[in-house]
Amino acid sequence: MIDSILLGFVGPWQIAIIVLVIVLLFGGKKIPELMKGIGQGMKEFKKATKEDKKDQADKEENKLEKE
Repeated sequence: MIDSILLGFVGPWQIAIIVLVIVLLFGGKKIPELMKGIGQGMKEFKKATKEDKKDQADKEENKLEKE
């Protein structure tokens, strides 16, 4: 029973294997470029969600002013 509970956890050996596979697939030189791309994507996503919240707040404010 305990074995079935522990199957969902990722241990240090699993992380090491995942990192090794990533290095083998992309190579050592491509990993920084890949991480940079992921970081820029996250930054753009956060910026877009922040702008969306601002636009939504502005629309609600304009709606209240009209009433």
